[in-house]
Amino acid sequence: MHNINPSIKAGTVTIAAIAVAFLFDPVTLLLYAGWTMAVTLLFGKVQIRKYLLYLLPFTIFALGMLISTLLFAKAPEHPSVTQQFLFWNLPSETVQDALALAIRVFSYATLSLLFVLTTDKVAFILSLIQQCRVSPKLAYGILAGYRFLPLLTNELATIQSAHLVRGARTKTSRLTRYKQYTIPLLASAIRKAERTAVAMESKGFTGERDRTYYRSYHIRWTDWVFSFVMIFALGLCIVFSKSFQ
Repeated sequence: MHNINPSIKAGTVTIAAIAVAFLFDPVTLLLYAGWTMAVTLLFGKVQIRKYLLYLLPFTIFALGMLISTLLFAKAPEHPSVTQQFLFWNLPSETVQDALALAIRVFSYATLSLLFVLTTDKVAFILSLIQQCRVSPKLAYGILAGYRFLPLLTNELATIQSAHLVRGARTKTSRLTRYKQYTIPLLASAIRKAERTAVAMESKGFTGERDRTYYRSYHIRWTDWVFSFVMIFALGLCIVFSKSFQ
């Protein structure tokens, strides 16, 4: 999974996500979510504990959507069948819609984790430049911004220490503290961006597409096999679900 071309993987996940948006059968969605989880854990070499930890917030969100849809969804005027779900007697249409919405959120979470946990961010940016013809200026700008994000915590701590040394008031409202720290953080980010741009230009970066790369990425037949298997599995889930209805 880690060797699949990132652009092909992103395109496959996007196509699957669009297809999932048009599915309303809870069984189909659940089967495909299980398939995506199995692919990620078996072929992505992802620790189960880490995977479940990342999946937990999405699971809570899906449960919240399930309960809120059951409680507040508009009931059909002439419900065909009423069935008991947990503690309520609800129209079967409402139960099916609520389950479809909740499991769809779960499916999106598993697709997102498949991509995020098995893809190197630098490789993804380079693949976008080389395979999808994204402008190097835009792509390297995004990559530089991504690399700067973890530094914001240290920068904020430095600014807070500087304010304490200069005798700034610390017992102020949260809004006042935001005002104290926002402008210095922005100024620091602009200075870092300027220094990074100067360093890249001094090393020959011009933003042109025709350039050489230390790390080159190519599309191989295994990338297309991955894409075909993921889309074909979705079709199989639809057929398998229909056969039991």
